[in-house]
Amino acid sequence: MMDSNLFNNEDENIGEEPVEFVIRGEEAGERLDKFVTENMYDDAISRTQVQDWIKNGNVLVNGRTVKPNYKVADADVIVVTVPEPESAVIEPEAIPLDVVYEDRDVIVINKPRGMVVHPAPGHSSGTVVNALMHHCQDLSGINGVLRPGIVHRIDKDTSGLLMVAKNDLAHASLAAQLKEHSVTRKYIALVHGNVPHEQGTVDAPIGRDPKDRKLFTVTEKGSKHAVTHFMVVERFGDYTLMELQLETGRTHQIRVHMKYIGHPMAGDPVYGRSKTIGLKGQALHAAVLGFVHPRSGAELVFEAPMPPDMEHELDILRKR
Repeated sequence: MMDSNLFNNEDENIGEEPVEFVIRGEEAGERLDKFVTENMYDDAISRTQVQDWIKNGNVLVNGRTVKPNYKVADADVIVVTVPEPESAVIEPEAIPLDVVYEDRDVIVINKPRGMVVHPAPGHSSGTVVNALMHHCQDLSGINGVLRPGIVHRIDKDTSGLLMVAKNDLAHASLAAQLKEHSVTRKYIALVHGNVPHEQGTVDAPIGRDPKDRKLFTVTEKGSKHAVTHFMVVERFGDYTLMELQLETGRTHQIRVHMKYIGHPMAGDPVYGRSKTIGLKGQALHAAVLGFVHPRSGAELVFEAPMPPDMEHELDILRKR
């Protein structure tokens, strides 16, 4: 629902949670390993990997282990827990970082569009983590070898501010603040259409899209509470520039919520429209990040200007 009188993570708190699928009638009879491979969010996951997960008990059907060739049945509940690699070597890389703030506990960086936050299948190098490991040696280890220091993430094609923990004390504090929704996260976004309200709130639960389980959508089934506050910054007729503030931080939250209210993100190749602007990726920038310092208790607020490519697109719209 949209409340036009209210105004007060696109990111998500790190911590892999089990993925749940409920088999629908037309899916019954398919092999378990094939179904899981085709429906996991990450395209880089192979069927061989999934078969190993099934054999090791990381995939349960109705709470029990089965074989990879098990034929799924209508209403079966499949729970997939993606295992952390037993060992992984993440190489430090001399990739320039735009460091906005740094001390012995935290680093705040301005991530460029197109950069992946942490290594994953298909992205073993060129990530923020590779760059951080070259920049400093002291990163928290709470999230394991693939995500040292990473407390939350933003999408590959979203630019902007990201906080990183340099030790476990800092990590625990920042993670707790994210869980309590006390971290300030404001985004600037260009969306399609003329948004009718000057400000408002989208309060709509987000879960996996039943039509395409690699995507997310507003749904009551298997979803999580999600709230995004918005305010119009500038209008361009068929586009609107908005400031969006996250109250919760679900995967693709802003992109899904904007599509839900009929104003999808400009440049979004997944949730947007085919006719769009010249950006490589969605016009979404994490502009403001605020949190309480984990050691000193000081309230810190950082701002990052929009990237040049996004500014360029806005200049084009202003001159039309």
